[in-house]
Amino acid sequence: MASILVDAKEAILRSYTGSVVAGTEVELGFPMIGTISNRPVDVGDQVSNGDMLAQLSAEDLTSDLRSAEASVVVARSQLRSATNARDRAKELAERGVSSSTTLEDRERALVAAQAQLDQALSGSAQAQDLLDLATLKAPFDGVVTETEAEIGATVSAGQTVLRFADSGTREVVIDVSEQDAGLVNKGDRFTVRLLADDSVSAEAVLDRINPVAERATRTQRLHLVLENPSPSFRLGALARVEPSRNAALQIIVPLSAVLEPPAVWLVERGSNTVAKQPVVIAETNEDFAVIASGLTPGDEVVTKGTHSLEDGQIVGPRISE
Repeated sequence: MASILVDAKEAILRSYTGSVVAGTEVELGFPMIGTISNRPVDVGDQVSNGDMLAQLSAEDLTSDLRSAEASVVVARSQLRSATNARDRAKELAERGVSSSTTLEDRERALVAAQAQLDQALSGSAQAQDLLDLATLKAPFDGVVTETEAEIGATVSAGQTVLRFADSGTREVVIDVSEQDAGLVNKGDRFTVRLLADDSVSAEAVLDRINPVAERATRTQRLHLVLENPSPSFRLGALARVEPSRNAALQIIVPLSAVLEPPAVWLVERGSNTVAKQPVVIAETNEDFAVIASGLTPGDEVVTKGTHSLEDGQIVGPRISE
């Protein structure tokens, strides 16, 4: 039989492996069909908000815009003519030279000319919008992470041309078991170290947990926001993640000491006997259990030979593991 004297310790520290990702990553494409005529960026390029990422061939769109602008010029001219005609008819009607019917006809013609101008202006604005949409621009400062269409390719409306990531906020994502996901909460702090260089570290805060587990692995993804990471934390870099060493002190015992239902064997050294003590388990991993209640620091707990003991059984001197 072996035993330990329990003491309050830091919570179980688990270590996970994750990868550095952008806090925001979007798929960008065009809202219309077209042929890519220019794509001045490639994977890894840093760009600023508003910079051009790709462009469709715009010959037809430019022609449509010129035609729409010409329609506006014609409509404005027709509106001026209609306005002048109405004004003359009104003047003649006031002098009694022309009938009120003529004035009404000129008023109707003016309303129609105004409507034609409004329609032409709307068509011109729409043509300008379409021409603008033929240029794909960066929605924020960031980096190109993937390209999916080359110059000369014909793309459909909504088809992804490239993936674009925010270069500001960076996260580390880790996949954990559903059990481990239940042991952490938003706001928990972690320490992240690069696998390539263990001396490079940063603090991170748990921002969110994916609500749905992966269908194949049954794991859940945790998103940890890095706080002031060094440039070494590049997108795609692998990192080791563990809870920060600032947890409240808890009593931890080897999992081998825990019976079912949850209990442990306590040694009473006054009589050198054992007694079964029910406990409440806060969490476990493969080797240890965190005891929420039932034990106090200094208790002697049997860790080996637990299944051969009975209440009140006399035991020998303590043998540490």
